[in-house]
Order: sequence, then C-alpha cells, then structure tokens
Amino acid sequence: MVKIRLKRMGAKKAPFYRIVVADARTPRDGKVLAEIGIYDPTKKPTLLRVDLEEANKWISQGAQPTDTVRALLKKAGE
Repeated sequence: MVKIRLKRMGAKKAPFYRIVVADARTPRDGKVLAEIGIYDPTKKPTLLRVDLEEANKWISQGAQPTDTVRALLKKAGE
C-alpha cells in the first residue's frame, strides 16, 4: 500500500518535515516515491507548502494519507 506521510528532517530538537509519498513498508526516513510538500512547525507562523494537484493525483491512484497529513492537506486547501 502507498501512503502519504511525513519524513522527518532537520537537527535534533529542530525538526521540519517533508510530505512524501512512500510505500507503507519503508522506514519513516527511507526511500520515497515523490515529495509533494514541506511542513515546518518551528517557524512562526508555521510554514506549510503543498502541491495539492500532485496530492490529489496520488490519492486518486489509491494512496492513503496518514491522519496528520490529512489534517495538513485540509489546512492547505482552505
């Protein structure tokens, strides 16, 4: 199964995330099929940049977003 999830990047105690499409069996920071956005909760205001067209394409092909990513996509689509 293909999932849309967060990939942790950045230094210790200073994380930022990439929103990626990956096989569900790969590790959190492992190989990805596509990178579709970034999320940085440490910035004020929070930085969220998502390619909604690409996300919708992957969802239509059967990719399942995680709960966190689903909330971020909803926020980005406002």
